[in-house]
Amino acid sequence: MELDFTSAAPGADLIKDSSEATFMQDVVQASQDLPIIVDFWAPWCGPCKTLGPQLEEAVKAAKGAVKMVKVNVDEAQMLAGQLQIQSIPTVYAFYKGQPVDGFQGALPGSEIKKFIDRVVTMAGGEAPGDQLAEAIAAAEEMLAEGAATDAAQTFAAILGEDPKNAAAYGGLIRAHIAMGDLEQAEAILNGAPAEISSSAELEAAHAQIELARQAADAGPVAELQAAVEADPSNLQARFDLAQALYATGKSAEAVDQLLDLFRRDREWNEGAAKTQLFTIFDALKPNDPVVLNGRRKLSSMIFA
Repeated sequence: MELDFTSAAPGADLIKDSSEATFMQDVVQASQDLPIIVDFWAPWCGPCKTLGPQLEEAVKAAKGAVKMVKVNVDEAQMLAGQLQIQSIPTVYAFYKGQPVDGFQGALPGSEIKKFIDRVVTMAGGEAPGDQLAEAIAAAEEMLAEGAATDAAQTFAAILGEDPKNAAAYGGLIRAHIAMGDLEQAEAILNGAPAEISSSAELEAAHAQIELARQAADAGPVAELQAAVEADPSNLQARFDLAQALYATGKSAEAVDQLLDLFRRDREWNEGAAKTQLFTIFDALKPNDPVVLNGRRKLSSMIFA
């Protein structure tokens, strides 16, 4: 599945050189349709050699929402004078024939991206980050509705656009969990870039894999419930019941059983109840009422 994040015709030239003779056509006229980023540079300018490639990369990443024109001021001195280019590198963004934004000197990559996003938004478009966020939300909705295969394809397509997107990585792992393919889910988790390996999304995915593996071995809820009712001090049965309850989607009930176990014996099985509670908390969203209530109750027991 391939997502279309473009807003320009496929194959359109995004970057070109311009001159005094073609500036009106390349920039002023072309900017009637979409923003044109103009890079004023010179071969002898050191910072230009750094900024130019960064600009080109950012423009390409915008997927056609902007185009870029490069002007060598040594060959366009009259134009540089008319536009009052006093130092280089100088970058202007043109839209509807007028300069709407710009900066002088080299900038870090993060600031260049913000500049491009700002220009795209100013022109009424969507920055690529916004489009990706919408795609992630759509994939999450698919997953919530049970369309795990479609969600997985969408998350994978997003990662094709942004290979270090932690939300898409986490979503792809959860989609494979939903499909019952825990081996693939774990392989995806292990293959995530190091930069996002400790992100909240991947920590949650890791916890969900662990809980899914436990669910495969969980016993029947009714039998475990009966065992706990027959002997409330049977902590192993209570722990197994919590696993079975979570496996059937009853996370609140699972947390309640673990809290009860912790209240009865917090050191049982090397603190297994507390460890399992934190695994569940990590797997759920931080603002989930089950997490908020469970953490509050656990804290009150710990600090009582």
